[in-house]
Amino acid sequence: MGMREEIQADLAEAFDDPDGLADAVLPVAGARSIKGGYDPAIGGTVPASTLYYTGRGVFGSYLAKEIDGSRVQTQDVKLLVLQNELFEGQADAVTAIPAEPKIGDLISGFRTLNVSEDPAKATWTVQLRK
Repeated sequence: MGMREEIQADLAEAFDDPDGLADAVLPVAGARSIKGGYDPAIGGTVPASTLYYTGRGVFGSYLAKEIDGSRVQTQDVKLLVLQNELFEGQADAVTAIPAEPKIGDLISGFRTLNVSEDPAKATWTVQLRK
């Protein structure tokens, strides 16, 4: 088992553990608008659509030393999501297409301002703002 899988397994266990993070873990629902346009492959226009994705994560706040008043504001929310639990639609892990949050997405009623991943590519850290 590689480092990524170990981190994801340990975090998933902490997410499920009633003595761990289980009381802080919440469902995450994201949506991204995809503009329509001309598609030469089909010889016509493709209508606009919306991509939905779901998972679970831990919503938190930024430390005082991280808040600079412009890029990170006091009301911003930090979301930690396991990459292996974020999927398009309501699918399960067997048939699902992995999802990646993007700047501009709406996640659980917040607008996405920044998305980063840890060096092992196991989690997404998402900056959200109302």
